[in-house]
Amino acid sequence: MAMKFENLLADRTENMRSNAIREILKVVSQPGMISLAGGIPAQESFPMNIMNTLAESVTAQYGAAAFQYDMTEGFMPLREALSAYVKARGISATAEEIIVTSGSQGVLDALGKVLISKGDRIAVEAPTYLGAISAFNPYEPEYVRMDTDDDGLIPESLEAVLRAGGVKFVYLVPTFQNPTGRTLPLERRQEIARILEKYDALLVEDDPYSALRYRGTALPPVKIFAPDHVVYVSTLSKVFAPGLRVGFCVAPELIRKWLVLVKQGTDLHTSTFNQALAAEYLSGGHLDHHLPDICKLYRPRQEAMLDALEKYFPDGFKWSAPEGGMFLWVEGPKGMDMEPVYWEAVARKAAFVPGKFFYTDVREGIETMRLNYTMADAATIDRAVRILGEVVAESA
Repeated sequence: MAMKFENLLADRTENMRSNAIREILKVVSQPGMISLAGGIPAQESFPMNIMNTLAESVTAQYGAAAFQYDMTEGFMPLREALSAYVKARGISATAEEIIVTSGSQGVLDALGKVLISKGDRIAVEAPTYLGAISAFNPYEPEYVRMDTDDDGLIPESLEAVLRAGGVKFVYLVPTFQNPTGRTLPLERRQEIARILEKYDALLVEDDPYSALRYRGTALPPVKIFAPDHVVYVSTLSKVFAPGLRVGFCVAPELIRKWLVLVKQGTDLHTSTFNQALAAEYLSGGHLDHHLPDICKLYRPRQEAMLDALEKYFPDGFKWSAPEGGMFLWVEGPKGMDMEPVYWEAVARKAAFVPGKFFYTDVREGIETMRLNYTMADAATIDRAVRILGEVVAESA
């Protein structure tokens, strides 16, 4: 007789439900399905032409050390390379001030473990990144929504939330946000930094996409305007290879020390060999050479999606037009539920993500959808958006 162990599960597992997007996207693997749903880089964006060279360089330079246990904080040659990498973004951080993690998701989980007690209030955008919610949920926080518009977080909403008190930290994706693609203008970044300092508040600034800029001028991270009040989180997943799971953070000293202790108990350290590959990729100038190729791959795909939305979507819809990143955000007529639209689109072999799953209150955002353009070529994107246009026109 099979044993049942439900009674052994910790109470916190009640908050660890299956990611809604993962469940709804199980159908994406169906034959013939065009997916505009996932949030993953195209395999064509990986620098496969130099992977063997990187691996040979790692084994020649580090030998068996590349396969040995290493420091919890991270492989020092990578931390040194990351110090130069973030300096180019305006962040001053020594190698010792950088922690390497198993993807940026590893940072978010560690922050949850260090900072969140049951019932703590965490301020998030509406909508926000679902992966952050998945990382924080096991620690049983309460979420406080902040208002956004086409330029991202509204600073006055942040100030109102902090003025009310009781917020443990603020979570924000300022550049090419997932899911909307929105980017905070410079003036808002400066104002948000001022507000953080005024209320002595902590911001977790998640920045996975800013390198994927196709037009316009790069914007500085919020961290440079309030360095002592920001945990800066980023990753090499979008500019190198996500399967290597190399993320990192720059945090205030006290938080950094606790993140190291947490990581010791979680995985001891991130893969030494993968970190060494990343170190060679950065320090050898390969990223500088390869990044334009990634942008050259994605730019026409984004343009194809924007053109197709203009051609095929009916009046009453609007969408974001970001200067980079991986996503567009579509808003339909108020009250139109995109989940039934999703299922009808899937029946016609085109998939997206209903936007309501990116809100902490799923009653919000029912008329929205997130579209990804990195995983399909321009012609396929055009065909998929045409199908979506037909479905939403029938459903409106």
